[in-house]
Amino acid sequence: MGPWFCYNPWAFQGSVPPPGSSWQQGNSPGGWPPHGDQGGRGQGIMGASPQAHTVFAPPPPAPSTPLWDQAGLIAALNQMALQNSGWVMDSGATSHMHNSDGILISRQLSSIPSITVGSGHHLPVSCSGSSTLPGHASPFSLRNVLVVPSLVRNLLSVRQFTRDNNCTIEFDAFGFSVKDLQTRRVILRSNSSDGLYTVPATPQANLVTSTDLWHHRLGHPGAAALHLLRHNNSISCNKSAHTLCHSCQLGKHVRLPFGNSSSVSSLPFELIHCDVWTSPVASISGAQYYLVILDDFTHFCWTFPLVHKSEVATHITQFCAFVHTQFSLPVKAVQADNGTEFVNNTLATFFASSGIHLRLSCPYTSPQNGKAERIIRSLNNICRTLLIHAHMPPKYWAEALATATYLLNRRPCSAIHQSSL
Repeated sequence: MGPWFCYNPWAFQGSVPPPGSSWQQGNSPGGWPPHGDQGGRGQGIMGASPQAHTVFAPPPPAPSTPLWDQAGLIAALNQMALQNSGWVMDSGATSHMHNSDGILISRQLSSIPSITVGSGHHLPVSCSGSSTLPGHASPFSLRNVLVVPSLVRNLLSVRQFTRDNNCTIEFDAFGFSVKDLQTRRVILRSNSSDGLYTVPATPQANLVTSTDLWHHRLGHPGAAALHLLRHNNSISCNKSAHTLCHSCQLGKHVRLPFGNSSSVSSLPFELIHCDVWTSPVASISGAQYYLVILDDFTHFCWTFPLVHKSEVATHITQFCAFVHTQFSLPVKAVQADNGTEFVNNTLATFFASSGIHLRLSCPYTSPQNGKAERIIRSLNNICRTLLIHAHMPPKYWAEALATATYLLNRRPCSAIHQSSL
């Protein structure tokens, strides 16, 4: 990289020197630059130019060793291009070896962790199992097939093939013939021209497509979905097998449902449920939250818009005083989550002095405060519906909340046997 220069605002802004002119730095009458330039520096658009500075770029860094193996990548790409589903007869293989487990009828963990190839390298074995090879009369049995994903050619062990199928194999210049050991009748003939004794691949015949394989291909759907696809002939399966999918157990596990609460209130205000909802949009009055209080016995609810969560303690204190004065009944217990708006010194002192029992749900266990969560959902559904129907912007949610609370308290409720207050 050559030198680069900073822009000099004091540089001379005139024309370039005429061709053939003999200009040397310093005063040169009749030459270039024009008269008045001292030391080759003329007047620029910002006056006399100061000493110019030349900045040289730092030398390029030395080339580093790439973090990935280029030769390995090329070899892997070539291997992908060479992989095929055909078999190659190999008299030196001790077991059948295939690069895909899709041909297996039964699958099990392999007792052989790896195989050794001609170069001395070890290739890992993922699993083993049994398969079949189509024949003219009946399929051939392939036992102890080792699945080696990095294998380029699928090898058919001559010794194991003849032993398992009670046959002989005769090789000639054009291919090979598989003959019955007793009758010497040819039961399979294969001609090849690629320099190897290959068995041509017949995907529809020798590929075992099980329900488990389709389960993996289709993103692990349920058994009912696979049954429907098979019934509609959307997928074809020549083997019906459904085993427990370990990936589904890990990827789809959910928390077990909570049992129904056995708590029953016999009087109003024996238990009230409290929760705070945060609005994504501030109301026109500046409220960002609202507090909901639900009576467990009557399912009557009260809502209080809040500007700050710290106002919760004041509203709960005033609500308990309101209940005592208007209904001559005490609030005996309060059910809430572990939010700091409920767990603080102000409310702790008030509850202790009033004899109110504070019941808190476990951390990150909102279903334990399910009634308050459910009433918030019902209120929010009504608020959104009212605002959408009235073509009102979301900032009027506090006004819609007051209407929703009024209407919800007068509608039939399934929790109290469809009666209304």
